[in-house]
Amino acid sequence: MRAAFTPGRVGLQELKNRIVMSPMTRSRAYGADLAPTAMMARYYAQRAGAGLIITEGTQPNAVGQGYPNTPGLHTGAQIAGWRTVTDAVHDEGGVIYAQLMHTGRIGHPSNYRSARYPVGPSPVQAEGQIFTPDGHRDFVVPRELGAAEISQTIRDFADAASNAIAAGFDGVELHGANGYLIHQFLSTNANRRTDEWGATPRDRTRFAVEVTAAVAEAIGNDRTALRISPANPLNDIAEDELAETYHHLITGLNGIKPSYLHVLESQAPGFTRELRRAWNGLLVLNPATPGGRTGPEHLALIDEGTADLLSFGRLFISNPDLPARLASGTELTEPDLSKAYGGDESGYIDYPTLAGSAAPA
Repeated sequence: MRAAFTPGRVGLQELKNRIVMSPMTRSRAYGADLAPTAMMARYYAQRAGAGLIITEGTQPNAVGQGYPNTPGLHTGAQIAGWRTVTDAVHDEGGVIYAQLMHTGRIGHPSNYRSARYPVGPSPVQAEGQIFTPDGHRDFVVPRELGAAEISQTIRDFADAASNAIAAGFDGVELHGANGYLIHQFLSTNANRRTDEWGATPRDRTRFAVEVTAAVAEAIGNDRTALRISPANPLNDIAEDELAETYHHLITGLNGIKPSYLHVLESQAPGFTRELRRAWNGLLVLNPATPGGRTGPEHLALIDEGTADLLSFGRLFISNPDLPARLASGTELTEPDLSKAYGGDESGYIDYPTLAGSAAPA
């Protein structure tokens, strides 16, 4: 049997296999106060055959929302909504982590439900546009976070992690990738601070390390994880002094001992080997796939020891029973990405399983 289909372990949780459902924004939190709905509970329960599910990015506070209809974990309604999701996944024998995602400067005032404005480590506008209810709009110049606001944001992450445990999650993954707030602090073009939060490579890692430490203190290091994407230019990110920056980051994380480190490869797949040598813990890998997607051919990365677990994104959208399909060598369904964000059940919970019908509720 291939290593991907053998049991694994993440923190306190025993896993049925080493295949991970990667976090993917779907923008369907239509409940009151951006709370998850019954449709979302069914979506995740259908995919409980994964060894580990990581949810879509979930904002730890109101200003952390970047996109329309993304869920939060900072109100009672949101906690209650997520409880229906975790109960549904656990009823199907699954393990589920919440991904906490503060988008920082990647947002727009029109995407908030009340008067707010995107924030960032420095008042530097990202190049590009974001979808809003009024169509695509240019990113705005974010408001720079003051020192007291940075400390409050760290507390917000910790509070949201505690809310996640109250909602029944098995743990929390912090989103430090893809150009969002934690990644912005690591960046040399988004973070132009000259204080202890950005003056040197080590200073630029301080926010990521302190958020991870605060969350670990709140819910336990064995229920805390971090996702990173070194050298990923998404959302107008530049990372000069890459090796030195991530050396300091990994050193800080090794002292905290999170349950895993989730690496999203992009333009520097060779750097993963360096991270693997420096990192003392469990490694989840979302491998670089230029022009494609993670597929059966990447299962060898677990066999050869490059990763402990392998995360799949796009194929989990259209193959609810993806681990079973990978194990049997069954043909895989490609997703209709025109239905990836927002919408109704179509392209969300109506993809068939091997049995030929939509996965059960």
